[in-house]
Amino acid sequence: MISPAQFKTGMVIKYDNRLYTILGYQHVKPGKGPAYYRTKLKGLDNDAVIENTFRSDEKIETAFIDEKKLTYLYNDSDMYHFMDQESYDQIPIASNMCQGIINFIIEGAEITASVANNKIISVSLPNFVELSVAKAEPGARGDTAKSTALKNVTLETGANMMVPNFINEGDKIRIDTRTKEYAGKAK
Repeated sequence: MISPAQFKTGMVIKYDNRLYTILGYQHVKPGKGPAYYRTKLKGLDNDAVIENTFRSDEKIETAFIDEKKLTYLYNDSDMYHFMDQESYDQIPIASNMCQGIINFIIEGAEITASVANNKIISVSLPNFVELSVAKAEPGARGDTAKSTALKNVTLETGANMMVPNFINEGDKIRIDTRTKEYAGKAK
């Protein structure tokens, strides 16, 4: 049990026998009356966003979030299929939950799934991934005076990305998945 003063964005709480992720919160101290917290909550079971207020002295139950390592296997029309690295079970995840990672996963890639009440609530990539450049236009000659000379390339996943001019087709590059930007040439 925590008080609203301990809220953090992204925290999962149990409210009205349902799990919610805290999208945002604000401490309000009116001129009259006790202070309270105004929150924006997203339901984990139905993705509905609600607004609610909590008194400062109220106690709220937090949900236990477990993390599982999953390996990407394949996708079909509306599901992405992963394998649990501990139990070897195949786990299908809806494509709308995988929107943030699909440009950076290839067969065999490892992701982390956050699980609450035996339900996957989010998936995330490692901070850096290494992918091959499938298609790259040659860099413009003489365009090296600036250190920011960039060109567009297509990765092996089909995603497009801006990289420095010296990157060629077939090169392996590191990508920062938090910023979705080029982070260097892979070794």
